Amino acid sequence: MLIALSGYMSGYDGNFPFDKPGDKYDDTNYAGMRMFCAFLGASIAPISFLIVWELTFSLSASCMASIFIICDVGVLTLTQYILLDPILLFFIMCSTLGIVKFYNHRHYVFSRKWWFWLCFTGVMLACAVSVKFVGIFVVILCGFHTISQLWEVLTDLSKPMVNYYFIF
Repeated sequence: MLIALSGYMSGYDGNFPFDKPGDKYDDTNYAGMRMFCAFLGASIAPISFLIVWELTFSLSASCMASIFIICDVGVLTLTQYILLDPILLFFIMCSTLGIVKFYNHRHYVFSRKWWFWLCFTGVMLACAVSVKFVGIFVVILCGFHTISQLWEVLTDLSKPMVNYYFIF
């Protein structure tokens, strides 16, 4: 649907069937759809920078992660064509960023930033699964992360259990 929206907004009239790869496009206006996928693919590198920055607070590690994404031939190849993979990668990376930012705001429970990153993560998880069912793996990652956080909270014996009755 996002590719169709980008095609509609860029003037694609819907007449070309895209039956088999390698067909000549003739006068078909497909540039908007390719630019949309390329833009989402180009957004993966800064998002990877932010994820590694939030995890390590190391500038060199963050830059290295971004450079690895930029120099990856597979990502460069996938993101230049009209495929679902750049959209899926974008939503998976945004979901991971949301998980990490939400975890880093765990000390400010029910603050605006906490709610923002919680909602952002949920929306991005839904978008990742909506693009392809392979996006379910980032949902599983989020689930494991949530289980580990619950384990961390519930095994903290320095706080009374009365604080955690709302969980159950």
